[in-house]
Amino acid sequence: MASNVIDGKALGAELENSLKIRVSNIKKVHRPPHLVVIIVGDDPASKVYVRNKERACKRIGIDSTRVDLPSTCSPEDLENLIGEFNEDPGVDGILVQSPLPTGFDEIGITELIDPRKDVDGFHPINLGRIVTGRLGGLLPCTPSAVMKILESTGVEMKGKRALVVGRSRIVGMPTALLMAQKGIDATVTVCHSKSEDLEGLCKSSDIIVAAAGKAGMIHHQWVPIGSIIIDVGINRVEEDGRSRLVGDVEGAASTRASWITPVPGGVGPMTIAMLMSNTVTAAESIFNRSEDS
Repeated sequence: MASNVIDGKALGAELENSLKIRVSNIKKVHRPPHLVVIIVGDDPASKVYVRNKERACKRIGIDSTRVDLPSTCSPEDLENLIGEFNEDPGVDGILVQSPLPTGFDEIGITELIDPRKDVDGFHPINLGRIVTGRLGGLLPCTPSAVMKILESTGVEMKGKRALVVGRSRIVGMPTALLMAQKGIDATVTVCHSKSEDLEGLCKSSDIIVAAAGKAGMIHHQWVPIGSIIIDVGINRVEEDGRSRLVGDVEGAASTRASWITPVPGGVGPMTIAMLMSNTVTAAESIFNRSEDS
């Protein structure tokens, strides 16, 4: 069988169009939403990701500010900068691009961002809301993207056996929590590097979300016929002297799954769209608070 390939770019563009309307409504009574992205060091991949975010802001009508800090800056420099933007009423969203250089505590840095401006959705307060079922705030972008993609298939998830491969605090665990929410009602298993029988877990699943960051770790023959595969992995591999991007799932899985996300062009574009959605949500919230005060 041939999979239905889920076009993340098209889904992202559809979401962006709806965000343009919300941004237009904000501009009628307030300033445009404003996102600040801080990048530390010279990581080439990070710079590509930041440029993509800047372009998305421009398409939607969000003001964006990029702050480049040298890799030689101290953690205190970054912490002070975050504090300034936390207090700045003209800033709605703050994002610190990862990875940070050696010597920086990424989790500690995340906790310094005002949770109301935490458009990545990584602050413990925002992550914790998922556990309580409060999903109206700033949710982590990639897990939110996964849920939007699953919704786009039209497949009923109630009672489906879902496997999340990877237990990171920013993708794997929040994705599992979202899939298990009341109203979604999937039966979720989370596996990781210490899990036994990954092959058996995959073969017994209706939905597989691969988010381990290891190229081709899920063999195509482990993918059940008719399953849904959401491949979050983005891995650069060298083959025949050429570099290319691949996912965590072998490409031949497309001959077995009913729905599958491509790499690239699947989860990535939707993740950026969800970042834009969080920024607009943060701006609306800040504006509404100023109106009430």
